[in-house]
Amino acid sequence: MPVEQQLAIALYRFGHYGNAASTMKVALWAGVGFGTVPLVTKRVLKALNSERFRRSSVQWPNSAAKATAKAWTEEASCPAWRDGWLMVDGTLVPLFMRPAFFGNTWFDRKSNYSMNVQVCFLFQQLMSDAK
Repeated sequence: MPVEQQLAIALYRFGHYGNAASTMKVALWAGVGFGTVPLVTKRVLKALNSERFRRSSVQWPNSAAKATAKAWTEEASCPAWRDGWLMVDGTLVPLFMRPAFFGNTWFDRKSNYSMNVQVCFLFQQLMSDAK
């Protein structure tokens, strides 16, 4: 099955509650067998948590990139924001039920079980967009 389809099934499942997140409902939505849904979900979670994925997609800047972003931030905005060279934003993705492993660690401040998805953005990206 194409990776895009597997990811779509997992994201659809993560983004729904109750009966809408049931294996049968997701299978009907995606046009796959109901046994495929948990299999695909496990594959996607395994891939997202793999060291290979993290190394290829999560890249932190080196000290030269940080210095460049800090200098640009100081020049293009308020100088006091120089050390604020990175923005982080996140959202909670609610889960249908308490996960079996480490269940209580998924309990959030809004009294739901959820995953926190965060995006980090360097001001260096703004620098290249402004040119």
